[in-house]
Amino acid sequence: MSLLHPQLAAFLAVLEEGSFEAAARRLNLTQSAISQRIKALEDRLGQVLIVRQAPCRPTPAGEQLLRRVRPMQTLEEEVLADFLPDAEVQHRNVCLAVNDDSLETWFLPALAALHAAHGYTFDLRVDDQDHTLDLLRDGSALGAVTADAKALQGCNVHPLGTMRYLAIAAPAFKAAYFGVGVSAASLATAPMIVFNRKDGLQARYLRTVTRATLSPPVHYLPTSTGFVEAAALGLGWCLVPESLASTALQRNAVVELDPARWIDVPLYWQHAAIRSTTLQGITAAMRDAAGKVLRDP
Repeated sequence: MSLLHPQLAAFLAVLEEGSFEAAARRLNLTQSAISQRIKALEDRLGQVLIVRQAPCRPTPAGEQLLRRVRPMQTLEEEVLADFLPDAEVQHRNVCLAVNDDSLETWFLPALAALHAAHGYTFDLRVDDQDHTLDLLRDGSALGAVTADAKALQGCNVHPLGTMRYLAIAAPAFKAAYFGVGVSAASLATAPMIVFNRKDGLQARYLRTVTRATLSPPVHYLPTSTGFVEAAALGLGWCLVPESLASTALQRNAVVELDPARWIDVPLYWQHAAIRSTTLQGITAAMRDAAGKVLRDP
């Protein structure tokens, strides 16, 4: 059962499922019926809303509509949960944006607590902490873990804590490249491990230490948990959350490049500014889980 206008329900389903065919299966309609509803909505608003490709994605006008409809979907689900027996209400699926380091360190216990308490299922969109806010901005996600303290228009922001990153490498790697210390000269030649091309954390460390723009050799390795192993194997040096590095540091599998230098990244939880028991519960779970791992804001 849906309280949303059928055209809006079809619009959401296409973007969430990625295709007209999958949206039709979800809504128990024919693909032709989905196409007709989307076309009618586009005609009514005078804008193309969906880019027909694999997967389907919103146009700029579609993003604007999605930002409005996503909170409506959450409120609709709350109304159905309040007024219908549990057996008649589908499990609520919540789309959230999170950075990989949070996902690997503190985020999953929050999801587990929410699933146990409310039966939520989750659709996670993973991106760099400097870019997760884009997924909230374009309406893809209902909330986002982000490094941006400034609230988006129409959103609320809550501090979660600070994630500390340590610069680590294998002992032999440090001896080979940083035997005379961490300097612009040594950092310019030592191979560096980076998550992906959006990841600016290592570059920030270089600027902090050297006040210069360097171009060292780079390994792109899109896995937070693999960073520590890659460093221990001598691939290069990298920045990792202190909680992920602690065991390897204790075993001396890796060492810090300079124990006096680290990078602190404050993290925030942003979500649509609506009065929603769902968002209140998610926010409380996020702050509780983050508070057990992150440093004080």
